[in-house]
Amino acid sequence: MEMDMRENNSASISGKIVSELEFGHEVYGEGFYKFFIEVPRLSDTVDILPITISERLIDRELFTVGSLVDISGQLRSYNNFSENKNRLILTIFTREIKLSDNSMNNPNIIELDGFICKKPVYRTTPFGREITDMLVAVNRSYNKSDYIPCIAWGRNARFAGTLEVGDNIKITGRMQSRNYQKKTETGEITERVAYEVSVSKIIKEDKNDEEDKEL
Repeated sequence: MEMDMRENNSASISGKIVSELEFGHEVYGEGFYKFFIEVPRLSDTVDILPITISERLIDRELFTVGSLVDISGQLRSYNNFSENKNRLILTIFTREIKLSDNSMNNPNIIELDGFICKKPVYRTTPFGREITDMLVAVNRSYNKSDYIPCIAWGRNARFAGTLEVGDNIKITGRMQSRNYQKKTETGEITERVAYEVSVSKIIKEDKNDEEDKEL
């Protein structure tokens, strides 16, 4: 069962540690910490991505700001209650970490097998670019699920816009960070960061298992 869950959700990230370890939470006596890594894009920009790691995997010689690391694990979500509101938080849950040898051709790969849990929203930008936003539920062990925001572009967006709630899909993409501004109830503008999976490939699983519809 655990192996099946891993196949539903995998993340491979390579980047530079840009923050110190910070204690996050404890589960059954096991402490979990969080930190951020900087992952390059092909466009010469970077994504700053959140990582969660067990204290049992922490090597203090490895965890220094500026170290290059390869991380494999899963993309997880959890709810953060603050300001009397519920906010969905994404993080890469580490299963293995090592010093990077810079051999990865693609330093940011997310693969998900899940279900559409909210009607996709298709739209076009003022410049005519097609975009579809999706929320994908990915099953996890112990009857839990991770809810992953995903965004598709171009022909992938047109295809994703036809999907319905309950459709089983497979996605390959990259995790990205996006800065945005939000106005509070008092009118104050705050800077925030959103995380999502930018989709490069999407497959709809046929219910009768006769064939897959791929774009």
